[in-house]
Amino acid sequence: MKKPIRKVVIAGGGTAGWMTAAALAKLMGKNLDITLVESEQIGTIGVGEATIPTLVFFNRLLGIDEAEFLAATQGTYKLGIRFENWRDVGKDYLHAFGVTGKDCWACGFQHFWLKGRELGLASDFGDYCLERRAAETHKFSHLPNNGLNYAFHIDASRYAKYLRGFAEHFGARRVEGKINRVAVHPDSGYIQSLTLDNGQTVEGDFFIDCTGMRALLIEKALHTGYESWTHWLPCDSAVAVQTAKVQEPIPYTRSIAHDTGWQWRIPLQTRVGNGYVYASSFEDDVHARERLLGNIEGEQLTDPLLIKFQTGRRRKQWHKNCLAVGLSSGFLEPLESTSIHLIQQNIVRFLRFFPQQGILDSEVDEFNRQADFEMERIRDFIILHYKVTERTDSEFWRHCRNMAIPDTLANKIDVFRETGHVFREGSELFVDSWQQVMLGQGLTPERYHPLVDTMSQQELADFLSQVKAQVDQTVDKLQSHNAYLAQFTANAKPPM
Repeated sequence: MKKPIRKVVIAGGGTAGWMTAAALAKLMGKNLDITLVESEQIGTIGVGEATIPTLVFFNRLLGIDEAEFLAATQGTYKLGIRFENWRDVGKDYLHAFGVTGKDCWACGFQHFWLKGRELGLASDFGDYCLERRAAETHKFSHLPNNGLNYAFHIDASRYAKYLRGFAEHFGARRVEGKINRVAVHPDSGYIQSLTLDNGQTVEGDFFIDCTGMRALLIEKALHTGYESWTHWLPCDSAVAVQTAKVQEPIPYTRSIAHDTGWQWRIPLQTRVGNGYVYASSFEDDVHARERLLGNIEGEQLTDPLLIKFQTGRRRKQWHKNCLAVGLSSGFLEPLESTSIHLIQQNIVRFLRFFPQQGILDSEVDEFNRQADFEMERIRDFIILHYKVTERTDSEFWRHCRNMAIPDTLANKIDVFRETGHVFREGSELFVDSWQQVMLGQGLTPERYHPLVDTMSQQELADFLSQVKAQVDQTVDKLQSHNAYLAQFTANAKPPM
């Protein structure tokens, strides 16, 4: 379609809708008419409270003040995720943001660590990662040149509210109403307008579907199709509840594996987000609810919220003049806190491909190729946690250990097991994370790179001790997480 894009209509609010509106309004609002349609009658899931470091850069792209953002969202800092009982019952590890050790031109740090461990010269792999040591000691400070990689724990509903004010300040317009009908052109198949329950019609040149799992535009109107991944990710249900805090918030998310799923604990400034993700074929909803409520701390602040989902993705995330953002584009369970990341990636990718003078099939195809690649690699990373495990204590974990997996993941596992290498493909999200999780889950490489043998035993010992000493020295200089957070947000301006 060669028609210039001047009017953009966002269907649905929540985190996805208001992140989209905020980015478009701030970065392209001078050239666009931006309308967001949402209904107070329709709630949002709003339990995605843990993020990864890419949100730091999204906020910076929009010029959002970090102290103001943290105050508005009751946010805390996050340095990683502690996986408890995932390798086996009683065996825990912390997957931290950032890079472990120091790589060389031919191989990663894990090769030097592997020989060091063989010779009794190396301590735990995580001791060589600044972010992991800071998380374990409950410390945090901003360092020069982004020297400490971090993300946030936030109240997603508060973030959406904050971004609404931000987006409206830059010209986005909100329309209240429930979408009753999506008008599609009989010839082109392009969306023409949305009709609301009050009879109002909202026309546009381009439509962004942020209607969550209902996918009113991308699926119910355009029939794009859905590719299910439940054969690789059997969890299809979650129950969530909020509790009052009983201790000062820690700078990492807790992921606690149970015999049919896993539980999250996400610490905010004034409360804790809790949830339990499980496979309904192995555990019924009533028992899952009881399990969660039996494993929480502090006063219960909300009624348990039951969420049903199907892991997978829309066959096209951009189809005709409609882009799916958020849950309308697909679903991956929040094991590695990638939900908000995938929202922002589709927004930023769309801005790069923005069809100002009209939609081109070549750009749509490339957008979808990139979006598919990213989601598939994140999918593989999540499957890894279930597949590579020593747990055999339940039918659920035995199923996960024995299930078939995508060839892309099988190859990554085989290469690491046989050679110790982790190769980043294209622009995939996770790099150092692969070796942290594979080692944490109990997968130890059979050999290391021969380059390591060019170092004498003393040289290797000195190298490893120097890396660890640098980490220890930096951690010693950091403040406690809670003291730094209070100091940093003390003079935060009220949101616009």
